[in-house]
Amino acid sequence: MEDFEKALDQHDYQFSKGQTVKGTVSEHTSEGAYIDIGGKSPGFVPTAEAHLRTGVPLSESLPLGEELDFLIVREQNEDGQVTLSRRQLSIKQAWDNILRLSENSETVQIRITSLNKGGVIGDVEGLRGFIPRSHLLERENLESLVGQLLNANFLEVNRETNKIVLSQRQLAKAAAISKLTKGSLVAGIVVKLQPYGVFVDLNGVTGLLHIKQVSNARIESLESLFTVGQEIQVVVFEVDDYKNRVSLVTKVLENYPGEIIENLEELMKSAPERLEKANTIEAEAPVTTEAPVTTVTTVTTVTTEVTREAEAEATEVKEE
Repeated sequence: MEDFEKALDQHDYQFSKGQTVKGTVSEHTSEGAYIDIGGKSPGFVPTAEAHLRTGVPLSESLPLGEELDFLIVREQNEDGQVTLSRRQLSIKQAWDNILRLSENSETVQIRITSLNKGGVIGDVEGLRGFIPRSHLLERENLESLVGQLLNANFLEVNRETNKIVLSQRQLAKAAAISKLTKGSLVAGIVVKLQPYGVFVDLNGVTGLLHIKQVSNARIESLESLFTVGQEIQVVVFEVDDYKNRVSLVTKVLENYPGEIIENLEELMKSAPERLEKANTIEAEAPVTTEAPVTTVTTVTTVTTEVTREAEAEATEVKEE
C-alpha cells in the first residue's frame, strides 16, 4: 500500500473545474455516489447532480460498475476529492446540440409539459423550450397539447439567458412554401389590400401580388378590383425560401393590357388556358439578339421592379 501511495504521489493528477473526465461508479450513499476517476481520492456526485431529471434513483442514473463521463464542477478539496456532475454535463451537451441544430435551421421535437398565458412549455433535447401561442397551429385548446410531441423550429436560442423559443407556424409555413413552384397557377383568398399590392393566402402561406404585377396596364386602385375574402387565381412569380417570401403575378394571364380591369371574372375562370397559351407563346418565340417588342409578358420574362415600396412590403409579407 505504501508503494501504491508513493506511485500516486509521483503522478501529477490535474483536475480542473469545467474539465470532462471518465470515471467508474464505485459506491452509492444516501447523499450521492463515489466515482473512481484515477486520482488519489474518488470523485463525488451529489444526488442532485446525478441526472438531468430529478427523482431518478441512483441505481438507474449511476449503475455500479458503469463507466461514464462526468463534468468537474468543483476542484479538489483538502482531501484531493473533486465534485462531479452528470446533470451539468448533460446540460452542456444539450446546449451544444441545440446551438448546432439552430445554426443549421433543423427541425426538432418538443414534448409539451405545461402551459401559461403566453403559450406552451416543453422539453426539447432535455432543456426547457417555449412556443408562443401565436406560433402554435392549435391556438385555442392549449390543454390538449400537454403530453404531445410537436415538430418545431427555432425562433430564438440564447445560451446566456437560457432562452429557447420555437415555432410550429414557421415550420408549417416553410413546408407549404416548399410545395409552391415558380410558374404554377394556384388559387388563393385575398386577405389584405394595401396601396402597393394584394396579400393572398395560399393555403397557409401569404403571397404578395404587387400592383405592378396585376396588369400590363396602369392600375389606379386595387380596391376597385379586389375585396378581402375574394377567391382569385394567381401565378407564382418567385419563391424565396431563405426569406420565406412568395411573389405573385396575374398580368401574364391577359391577352391585352388592361383586360383584367375590364373583365376580371372571365379572366379568372379561364386562367389555366390563358397561362398555357402564354407559356406556349414564349416557347415558340424566336430567339433574337435585338430588343424584343412584346405586349404579352410571361412568367419567366417578368422583370422584378425593385423600389422603395418593395422593401417596405417585404417586412409586411414576413409578418403576415
